Amino acid sequence: MTTSTSGRAGRGFWRDNSLTLAFGGAFLIVLACQAVAGRAEFNEQLATAGLQQVTFGEYLTSSDFAVDVTENWQSEFLQFFLYIFGTVYLLQRGSPESKELDKAGPESERDQRMGEHARADSPPWAGVGGWRQTLYSRSLGIVMALLFVLSWLAQSVAGTAAYNAEQLRDLSEPVSWAAYLASADFWSRTLQNWQSELLAVAAMAILSVYLRQRGSPESKPVGAPHHATGVEG
Repeated sequence: MTTSTSGRAGRGFWRDNSLTLAFGGAFLIVLACQAVAGRAEFNEQLATAGLQQVTFGEYLTSSDFAVDVTENWQSEFLQFFLYIFGTVYLLQRGSPESKELDKAGPESERDQRMGEHARADSPPWAGVGGWRQTLYSRSLGIVMALLFVLSWLAQSVAGTAAYNAEQLRDLSEPVSWAAYLASADFWSRTLQNWQSELLAVAAMAILSVYLRQRGSPESKPVGAPHHATGVEG
């Protein structure tokens, strides 16, 4: 029995992209579950206040749902932005999350396969020089920073709307966007996410020095010594 080329190509696509597809699919499932649970909680609050409950569609387009989603997104993108830039210079002896101890900094063009050291299969902008090379060589961190800023702005706008809706339900005066940015509600929502992300990165960096996960690139090989740095399994 023969296997068609298209069948092999299809299996190859799913296998070759399984990490992104699995986590992307899980994200959509969890987001949908969050929407269901969030609407139920929101309607409970409305019922307690003697107000009319909202439909699922109304909740999905509400500021309450938007702020709950975006406040988590901005903290995640902040985590990766700080981690990407921080690991250029910061080291952790024995951690696979760290570069080797003698490679702190942006490294040489030879090490980074840039300029005249770019290979035939290198991305085009890696070898062109000038502003394009400068931009591309920092593109991952720049995009993560941009996503953080955009999601932070979205959180602040949605948070202002959600906060003002609650103010109106309590027959209190709404506040401006600038006033909300200075409010305890905004910073309580923001900082509780930031601290958890920073703790997670610090825990991963130090625990991976001494603990192992067989087969994971986030772990050193099981038999690697604790002091081995920048080694992935």
